[in-house]
Amino acid sequence: MDTDVVISGAGPAGLLLASELALAGVRVRVLERLTARHEQSRALTLHPRSIEILDLRGIAGRFLDAGHTLPGWHFASLPTRLDFSSLETRHGYTLFLAQAQTERLLEERARELGVEVAYGHEVVSVAQDENGVDVVVTGPDGEATLRAAYVVGCDGARSRVRESAGIGFPGSDTTVTGMLGDFTTVDAAAIAEGGGPLMIVPLSDGATRFVVVDPDRMHVPTSEPVTFEEFRAAVVRMTGQSFGIAEPRWLSRFGNATRLAETYRAGRVFLAGDAAHIHFPAAGQGLNVGLQDAMNLGWKLAAEINGWAPPGLLDTYHAERHPVGKSVTDNTLSQVLLLELLLVPQYQRPVAALRDLLNDLLGIPEVNARLAGLVTALGTTYPSPDDPLIGTRMPDLDLDGPGQRVSSLLHTGKFAYLTSGAAPAVPADRVTVAALPEKWEAEEVLVRPDGHIAWVRRPGSAPADLSALSAWITA
Repeated sequence: MDTDVVISGAGPAGLLLASELALAGVRVRVLERLTARHEQSRALTLHPRSIEILDLRGIAGRFLDAGHTLPGWHFASLPTRLDFSSLETRHGYTLFLAQAQTERLLEERARELGVEVAYGHEVVSVAQDENGVDVVVTGPDGEATLRAAYVVGCDGARSRVRESAGIGFPGSDTTVTGMLGDFTTVDAAAIAEGGGPLMIVPLSDGATRFVVVDPDRMHVPTSEPVTFEEFRAAVVRMTGQSFGIAEPRWLSRFGNATRLAETYRAGRVFLAGDAAHIHFPAAGQGLNVGLQDAMNLGWKLAAEINGWAPPGLLDTYHAERHPVGKSVTDNTLSQVLLLELLLVPQYQRPVAALRDLLNDLLGIPEVNARLAGLVTALGTTYPSPDDPLIGTRMPDLDLDGPGQRVSSLLHTGKFAYLTSGAAPAVPADRVTVAALPEKWEAEEVLVRPDGHIAWVRRPGSAPADLSALSAWITA
């Protein structure tokens, strides 16, 4: 084998996955068709669960230092905001951080762990057999074939890996498009008075982003380039003023095409991020879901390669993450409908009434928390019939010792075994043992490397032995 894993795509999902594999000692190569990292940023936010998983590896501070936080976010641009500050997490906020900066920090992490990130190398096709995968790559020196044990497609909506592996990508084509533009020059005073139906966001590099869905231009194909004249005319048409926009740094058109891969695994080939799911950028979920895909897959794939994965572990990637992808594509379809029909004259009045009703419902704390859990992924669970705690996120409890928390036990990518009594013998290369704080609802708990609960023992149950852990850790 030339390497254990080839990852196609050096976006957020690919870079985090590479770091997870390298942390476990897996040989990994990231191949990116672009000749350099993209400096423009379609996504701008990291939501609470994404910050949590970065915290699980001890690197959240790098990202927090580079951005700034907001206490919540929006659903379908309704006036009543989702309140993240009330959620049960240490990170009850949105981190405003441009995608280019997120990728830079993730690449730094990957390279620290010894990952090779090769720009200007495009995966053309993959062909697998029972022992590995042949990966055809084009690069500066022409075409070559690499041999890997596994391949992961993190190569976006037009994924060559997905197509080559024969994985279907059903869904709907674009019916509505919008435009975004980053402008160096704006009229700050006009912006301060409000943008009306526009989204206006100041960026950390001094530019200002405008996002507009113009009824007169919302059926223009995404393939048609945006011109400054078109963008300015749309802003004036929607608001009656131009906000002084000038010197566009980046103009782009986006659409509401929504697709979900039929499977996230086909033998030795896996999908993550936009290669597995695409949707309208409603509530900024796409990049975040891709990071969470990578966190779920990384430790499982490493366990298989390192020879201690129990049977069926790799299949749990699709079983756990495909329903999450469906949930995200469904909720973004709902959001875009609430926005799209507001722009169609015959539907404006009933949709406005529906939006008012939903906005009132968001004022109910339980409703707000439910949708906040959906958007942030803090509500994501991998349920088990054995116990309602299994599959939920393990709370980041304080432990004995200065600065010790549950998350700090997971920095090395191992499982964490917490107990209120004596722990059974566990493989130290795969499990970190610590004392469970008193008065928690279980007496023993096994926490997966991705922070979800794998197994618990409730008070009054028999103490665990190693056989209780065999579903997750092969001795």
